[in-house]
Amino acid sequence: MSTIYRSKAPLRIGLAGGGTDVSPYSDLYGGAILNATLSLYAHASIEIIDKPEIHFTAVDRNEHQQHTTGIECATDGYLDLLKGVYNRIRRDYGMPDTGFHLSTFVDAPAGSGLGTSSTLVVAIIGAFAEMLKLPLGEYDIAHYAYEIERRDLNLAGGKQDQYAATFGGVNFMEFYENDRVIVNPLRIKQRYLFELENNLLLYYTSTSRESARIIEQQSKNVVNKQGKSIEAMHQLKEQAQRMKEALLRGRLHEIGEILDFGFQQKRNMAEGISNSLMEEIYETAKAAGATGGKISGAGGGGFMIFYCPGTTKHNVIRSLERFGGKTRRYQFVEHGLTTWSL
Repeated sequence: MSTIYRSKAPLRIGLAGGGTDVSPYSDLYGGAILNATLSLYAHASIEIIDKPEIHFTAVDRNEHQQHTTGIECATDGYLDLLKGVYNRIRRDYGMPDTGFHLSTFVDAPAGSGLGTSSTLVVAIIGAFAEMLKLPLGEYDIAHYAYEIERRDLNLAGGKQDQYAATFGGVNFMEFYENDRVIVNPLRIKQRYLFELENNLLLYYTSTSRESARIIEQQSKNVVNKQGKSIEAMHQLKEQAQRMKEALLRGRLHEIGEILDFGFQQKRNMAEGISNSLMEEIYETAKAAGATGGKISGAGGGGFMIFYCPGTTKHNVIRSLERFGGKTRRYQFVEHGLTTWSL
């Protein structure tokens, strides 16, 4: 029986500061984000085969491609994340002559706002690191994933997702020029985390979006010194500080208000972050008892989260039924990227 190398990395929700990890804002002003990883994962498996062939399969997308070993795989818009990681690791560390089958699966749809693409890249790097015994630490893997996505594949986006997936847990992250990132794990009391988990509703709007377009617009607004957009990002950075303090001190009654503040600011960052459907869903949830919420990720679709204090969660769930979306059960997880072989 051939050896199989496996990995999994957790998806995340951003709780505050979203968008301030994107260049050039983070290079010019410094960014700050507070996020938490969930029991939803990106999975990667590499199985060694006896033929000089490389098979790439995205199981959840029903996509498959085959290549010959020993050559760089052209990135053509099809399975590019898988091929991009393979190409970069082959270039930097070399690959054995044996063939293999790399298969992936993500527990949430692409474009859903939980960091699926970056988390998948981290998981794939993890599987190759397990196979090749690469001496990579958490910061190394996260930065490597960022370079592959942003530089090799030219995909627009920020830096938080790669670090959340690699480190895991609840983290306050700081972003500076020259791609410098500092991850500060937060020691939040267990009862506060349980209450946060109980009260935060994860709702999938059943629409996805291409985050790159929204993020490109956001970056252009900073380059063009759009005052409204930059001021919104300053306010979101301040929101991350407020969220950190509320969680550490157990002032959970403030969470909804802090999220609502961020929702109002985020609209000003770029066109397309919110839309009429998102606004209607948001107002419906608030009328049913939610005290605040946010659109997850870059915006425009995907998941939304709502803070539902006391016993309001089930009322909020009922009120959202008419929109045809789905609530998703989850738990917070402390572990980041995990790899193993058998």
